[in-house]
Amino acid sequence: MKHLVLAACIGAFSLTTATAVMAQEPAKKTTTTKKKSSTKKKAAAGTAAAAGAAAAVTPTGEKWQCELGNSIYISGDMLRDEVLTVHWQGRDYKLPRQATVTGADRYYDARTGLDLVVIPSKAMLFNKNLGQRLADDCQSAAMQAGAAAPTQAGGLRAPVSAPLLATPPGGQTIQPQQAQQPDATQQSAAPKQ
Repeated sequence: MKHLVLAACIGAFSLTTATAVMAQEPAKKTTTTKKKSSTKKKAAAGTAAAAGAAAAVTPTGEKWQCELGNSIYISGDMLRDEVLTVHWQGRDYKLPRQATVTGADRYYDARTGLDLVVIPSKAMLFNKNLGQRLADDCQSAAMQAGAAAPTQAGGLRAPVSAPLLATPPGGQTIQPQQAQQPDATQQSAAPKQ
């Protein structure tokens, strides 16, 4: 009976030990495999970064200086082109023109989420996918000198030097008080209905 209990204890001990050893061996192998794969991933990431740096696009177009030291490069004619190329942080983005009701020029690409809004005094670059403004108060060299942005909406507006209401040649201007209060003689001469 003592031998039977002793054999059962030895068997149980050896079974637990073998299970524990077998459980640890695959864990050691996966740890080694993880180390190797993480080393491979780091090497691949380094190669990709080097390739990305080598494939960085040189900016083309007109430089627009923004606040906080940022800058964007815009290629294309805002007065006539339907697609502009915007260079932002080492990449070129093709932004098609969008119709607006406000008069601002808007170029938006739904895939990348980049949204360029140009008003006469500045341009702003947004990322709609992230919900944040990337660049603000962007101006070209001409705008910094006092000119308005070269926008399509700006081309449709009257020049600043021309008045909005011009006096017709040889005609008299109507004073606002005269237009609001007609004479009593004019009222009696008009037939009543």
